Amino acid sequence: MAGLLSEFGTRYLLSVVFVTLQVSLTAVGISTVISLGISLTMGFVDFRGKRALETVINTGMGFPSVVVGLSVLLLLSNQGPVGGGFAVGPLRFGGVELLFSKEAMVISQCILAVPVITSVSLSAIEDVDQSVRDAAFAAGGTRRDVQLATIREARYGIITAVLAGFGRAVSEVGSVLIVGGNIAIRNQQGELVSLTRTLTTAITIEARRGQYEVGIALGVVLLVLALGVNAVGNVVRARGERS
Repeated sequence: MAGLLSEFGTRYLLSVVFVTLQVSLTAVGISTVISLGISLTMGFVDFRGKRALETVINTGMGFPSVVVGLSVLLLLSNQGPVGGGFAVGPLRFGGVELLFSKEAMVISQCILAVPVITSVSLSAIEDVDQSVRDAAFAAGGTRRDVQLATIREARYGIITAVLAGFGRAVSEVGSVLIVGGNIAIRNQQGELVSLTRTLTTAITIEARRGQYEVGIALGVVLLVLALGVNAVGNVVRARGERS
């Protein structure tokens, strides 16, 4: 194992970890902003089609990742509306080169993480006891004060939702493999480094090559990340239950 790790180099392992964290943390950050906007709106505002939208969000938690990857691939390809551009009458708008990039991977992970974060955070908001809102009203609070009090009570559930979204993103294989291309190159020093290769896709390709030792090393790192996320989630959940 030491010989293979020496051949691939610690630079390779570190670059794969860096790309994984860079893509997943960016995707979760963007997804959190989008998801909280949706869940807070649904939690405090009644509108027609709310239950239907909630059903769609819950269904989205089970989106097949390869289907998401294929959809993003078509969207960003040279024939797609983003990659290939589009025309409005006589005006032609050029495309954006995002395919096989970290940006494309972020897009695919966002699509997968948003339903998870939205659903869990919405459940946390809706589970807040009505007495909390009534008490805020009774104390002379405005509608915004009531919302802030509800969010304060649901904060541990919202944090758990973000952690669940990160777990969904960092463990993703299919979509990032399709839209990212699993690219690694050799730098000027001849060291293999990752461009769009994440821990999960690296494990896949190393296993196919028969480089099981390298795959195991990458798998251990991914397992440590997953255990770390679960540990943080358990601590947050325990604090919420005690409070």
